[in-house]
Amino acid sequence: MYEKVLIPIEDQKSFGEVHAAIAHTFSAGAVQDFLKSIHRASLRIRSFEDILNQGILGVPVAAAYNQLGDADKGQIREFYLASVESVSLDLRAKYLKLYSPY
Repeated sequence: MYEKVLIPIEDQKSFGEVHAAIAHTFSAGAVQDFLKSIHRASLRIRSFEDILNQGILGVPVAAAYNQLGDADKGQIREFYLASVESVSLDLRAKYLKLYSPY
């Protein structure tokens, strides 16, 4: 059975800021606006670094992410992608183009 390995977080402050911003972005009240923003920017939902560079998650979030080490960045990307998959099926159907791989 698969067990997730716990990797210690190096930069708690920056990691916490980015994690909280992603959690807020995927909350029930904010996720639709986030999906609209990605659609307007013609990006794909899984292009995390492109979304950051466009400032869709906020300029301070991008700056905090860039301060993280590789291990912390990997954990943030994993959390982001898990959040992407947790979006309700009706919203995923509505924004199907964002979720398509091409």
